[in-house]
Amino acid sequence: MNPLTQHQLNINRRHFFGKSATGIGTAALSTLLGKEGLTAAPSGSKEIPDYIRQIAPKAKRVIYLFQNGAPTHCDLWDYKPKLKELHNTPVPESYVGGKRFSTMTGNANGKLLLAPVEPFKQYGQSGAWVSDFMPHIGAISDKVCFVKSMHTDAVNHAPGISFFMSGAQLPGRPTMGAWLSYGLGTMNDNLPSFVVMTSVSKGTTCGQIFYDFYWGSGFLPTRHQGVKFRPASDPVLYLSNPDGMSKPMRRELLDDIGRLNEMKHQDYGDPEIATRIAQYEMAYRMQTSVPELADISDEPKEVLDLYGPGVHESGTFARNCLLARRLAERGTQFIQLMHAGWDQHRSLTTELYTQCKDTDQPSAGLVRDLEQRGMLDETLVIWGGEFGRTPFLQGNMKDRKGWGRDHHPYAFTTWMAGGGVKPGITHGASDDIGFNAVHDKVHIHDFQATVLHLLGIDHEQLTFKFQGRHFRLTDVHGKVVENIVS
Repeated sequence: MNPLTQHQLNINRRHFFGKSATGIGTAALSTLLGKEGLTAAPSGSKEIPDYIRQIAPKAKRVIYLFQNGAPTHCDLWDYKPKLKELHNTPVPESYVGGKRFSTMTGNANGKLLLAPVEPFKQYGQSGAWVSDFMPHIGAISDKVCFVKSMHTDAVNHAPGISFFMSGAQLPGRPTMGAWLSYGLGTMNDNLPSFVVMTSVSKGTTCGQIFYDFYWGSGFLPTRHQGVKFRPASDPVLYLSNPDGMSKPMRRELLDDIGRLNEMKHQDYGDPEIATRIAQYEMAYRMQTSVPELADISDEPKEVLDLYGPGVHESGTFARNCLLARRLAERGTQFIQLMHAGWDQHRSLTTELYTQCKDTDQPSAGLVRDLEQRGMLDETLVIWGGEFGRTPFLQGNMKDRKGWGRDHHPYAFTTWMAGGGVKPGITHGASDDIGFNAVHDKVHIHDFQATVLHLLGIDHEQLTFKFQGRHFRLTDVHGKVVENIVS
């Protein structure tokens, strides 16, 4: 029979199919998607094969508080008295050693060392040194693992962020959230398993762009890419019905489109057709789940107070932190917050103060909120940027246009909390001026391997065959940092 004739017969029977809760779309979808990826479990989650999940998961989800632009480890986390002692003196040549920097610095020889712009103090039983710019995070330092020996291969922002997210500096590889969506599936059929929210501090001219490849699915089926939530009354584009279209009409339309797509899938076997059906069906269900998620009117005052005054304004980092917790409660497994404005080549003191004011209390509040709800042990919270900042000065302190620090890939700090990470410890160290990671060094691929390990996944086994090669998040590298795993 001609496919179009068959489709007309299907349309004539639409009232029969429409009597089901969601029409035929979901039934067709489960058949199509069951042929893709890892083995689908009845609940919509995925049963990880034994060769991939060789250890019990310590975390069920990740909330990644990514700080675009690269926060300065020298001024926030990595206390170096020697740096203050050597302030305004040239960087010793022994530290430079042919190191590559951004084109703004070029050669580091002769550059002047810059002391931390704000005092540090020790916190808690762990005695962690934290800048006075971050008192709220300092107050939770006994719940935090500071990794002070991070290092990367990238010296510029977009390659650096891509490297952290996908294991490759060039765009086109699947990002961490996409890999986890592919490997773990979803715990809630009404919300995406991978959600992204972005923010920028008020008054900050960061000059940075949130590229879609920071949460892309690469060569994985596109249903695994991150879904971006906007700071608006309608958080997801095109989710609401247009004027004149009712919910039953939307359901009827999706069923018709679903039948056409199913025919094409039978003809061509293209997994992207199944993805298209999945996206339509998810959008239909999200018409109910997303407005409920975004409505924070049910949050008590004491919870809102944890996140600080910014929580009352849509689109702020504070509001996004609260929404991240609400997403985590509802089963979203990878929540990626991206907050820009840390690229402080100039006006270091004023811009750093603004960034810290906007992120300090919400970050700490999220950790406290998760702990109070009994969720922290199963939620891995990560805070950090794509690299650090130079221990030496960029610009001239007498210049009215301002001064700051340049990009620095050789040592920086990332901190983690919950989700199977040892609390109240510091792993690794940089040298006495914060220039090079020297003790228990952690490369980006090691970091990625550790995150997967905490989720119960063997990073060497979670692969996808593309163009004749089995790819993975950690490429052909990466070792789990066992010393930080509880």
